Amino acid sequence: MIRIEISLFLKNAPGELGTLTSLLGDGGVNVDAITIQDASSYVQNLFEARGKSLKRIASSANYSSMRRDSADFALIRIVVNKPDAALEILKEHDYILDTKEVIVIDVENIPGKLAEITKRFGEEGININYVYGSVSPGDAKCLFVFSPEDLELAARIF
Repeated sequence: MIRIEISLFLKNAPGELGTLTSLLGDGGVNVDAITIQDASSYVQNLFEARGKSLKRIASSANYSSMRRDSADFALIRIVVNKPDAALEILKEHDYILDTKEVIVIDVENIPGKLAEITKRFGEEGININYVYGSVSPGDAKCLFVFSPEDLELAARIF
């Protein structure tokens, strides 16, 4: 199923994630999936992509400065039950954010099920840019978020 993923930068400091999730919770928004990474790896990928697309590489001084500054922030990706409400709350509180469509799949928690899904992506020639998910005990289903290169094809398959 296609859903909206919200990406935002958050200051990498104690209490910031608690503030973010409290704002969403107080607004009646449930976080269905979340991933957090140091923003410096995001900046590194951005510089590499820009260097390739522009046929030039950013200066090492410029890159080093941005990477050092980006370590002060985390890149958060979330999928929520009420994306419009979440966006309103986040904008109201001046978060820097972006949205994109992703594929969200409920997965049975049995050995090989994730392999079956990811192999299907490969068989259809769909590259997965990134994936994150949850694991639940027993018979509960797991939720996995996929960012495929070909969203429309992935949506038809899954």
